[in-house]
Amino acid sequence: MKKYRHPEIKNVTLADVMQALADPCRIKIVRHLLNEPERPFACNEIPLRIAKATRSHHFDVLRTSGLIQTRVEGTKSLTSLRQAEIEKRFPGLWKLISRS
Repeated sequence: MKKYRHPEIKNVTLADVMQALADPCRIKIVRHLLNEPERPFACNEIPLRIAKATRSHHFDVLRTSGLIQTRVEGTKSLTSLRQAEIEKRFPGLWKLISRS
């Protein structure tokens, strides 16, 4: 079973978050998760026209930056936003992302 590492929210920096969000593909992933915040997604459920390895890389960048969390459930890795934690740390960030 794969284990994912997530940074503690106190160690998440605005610079890391902004760098992660600088890529259009990662913005698309985050917006998809924002549209249905009540449910986690397997990475292949998010419509992207990219190779599997590239998809994994983008999810890893978002996870390392602190924006998403991934949990293993059986054979699936389910991803969701760290919505409440990020909103508390960087108020208004989600609203800004969803508007632009």
